[in-house]
Amino acid sequence: MKKEKVYRSPFFYTGDKYKLINELKNYFPKEIDKFIEPFVGGGSVFLNSNAKSFYENDIDKNIMSIHNFLSSFSSTDDLLNILFSKIEEYNFSCSYKGKTVPQELKSKYVKTYFAKHNADSYKKLKEKYNASDRSDIADLYLLLIYGFNRMLRFNQKGEFNLPVGNVDFNQNVVEALTNYVNLTNQKKIYWSNEDYKSFLSKIVTTENDFIYLDPPYLITSSEYNKFWRQKDDDELYSLLDEFTKKKIRFALSNVVTYKDKENIKLLKWAKKYNVYPVKSNYINYHDNSIKSFSEVLITNYD
Repeated sequence: MKKEKVYRSPFFYTGDKYKLINELKNYFPKEIDKFIEPFVGGGSVFLNSNAKSFYENDIDKNIMSIHNFLSSFSSTDDLLNILFSKIEEYNFSCSYKGKTVPQELKSKYVKTYFAKHNADSYKKLKEKYNASDRSDIADLYLLLIYGFNRMLRFNQKGEFNLPVGNVDFNQNVVEALTNYVNLTNQKKIYWSNEDYKSFLSKIVTTENDFIYLDPPYLITSSEYNKFWRQKDDDELYSLLDEFTKKKIRFALSNVVTYKDKENIKLLKWAKKYNVYPVKSNYINYHDNSIKSFSEVLITNYD
């Protein structure tokens, strides 16, 4: 059986669901009216899902600013023209346009020549973005693309504070942006930027709808998960139990074991539902030690 083409999010999140899409979709309902995603992140799941309409939310205003910016274009060419103009202005490498790194840098820094070449350009763009009102989302997107591990990270002042990465604006970026613009133009999407509970409370759901949740994981230690506590897990479980009483379908991605930790409450709560093991895609670049982890998909429907 031929696998469906999987579209990658232009956020290029480490550990996003891009590589797990075909596996996850095996468990998704075949017919969906409203596809509801309280923790959209980079958007790999909704990009690869079919439904009559999509409700996409994240509490992170920067993530949603990028989604709103990228999805506002009806033509990828218009978007790329803006990005390429800035790349030229700041003298970033751009292999897609044939703007390569000098051979002397490639020879001297065999594994890190992109970072060496783009370091000054990245510093200038970051300083410009942080000194402004931070409303130029094209700047923010380029900071993501050329940044370390393509992350979004800010200090307490709200300043972008990620160092340059050993990355480039290449064919993969252009392909991801092209697919994203095309798919978001085809889909009926309602964007939202608020707490997931507030977001869900405003949607009138029926038995034909489907909620997919990929919340922060309580027992892992990435940047995304650092503000999530046990009470947040507990509140989420209670809310999902309420949806079950209303016969609203949901699927929850989570990690039940990580290194020497085990999410005992999650395991106990999930006994009333269907629990499917999935090939884990979780990576934490702050800890490169050997990991033992187990990721699952929990559903309340057969």
